[in-house]
Amino acid sequence: MTAEAAQPAEGDPLIRPSTTEHPLYDQVVEACRTVYDPEIPVNIFDLGLVYTVEINDAGEVGVVMTLTAPGCPVAGEMPGWVAEAIEPLPGVKSVDVQMTFDPPWGMDMMSEEARLELGFM
Repeated sequence: MTAEAAQPAEGDPLIRPSTTEHPLYDQVVEACRTVYDPEIPVNIFDLGLVYTVEINDAGEVGVVMTLTAPGCPVAGEMPGWVAEAIEPLPGVKSVDVQMTFDPPWGMDMMSEEARLELGFM
């Protein structure tokens, strides 16, 4: 299963929706919340870096994510950290993490909790 971002058609959302109805979705989200950008004391999910979580019936998980900036020093490592957090979950067969910078990340993508923690509210 590949989570590559296809070009959206006009009127389609820039970020594909996640498969939130899948029984593993909440566990995958919690696993993502264990991964932190080393320069920001907030997990990558609440920072809004995880764009899409797709899970199929075979337990294959696809994650489309971004970074706060394309030149992030951990750009090469972050997808592996995310995969390592998700792979041990019961029912997960494989994990494919894809990086995208389209659309670019912005502070408006952070959860309210993340903005509070970082003093933006």
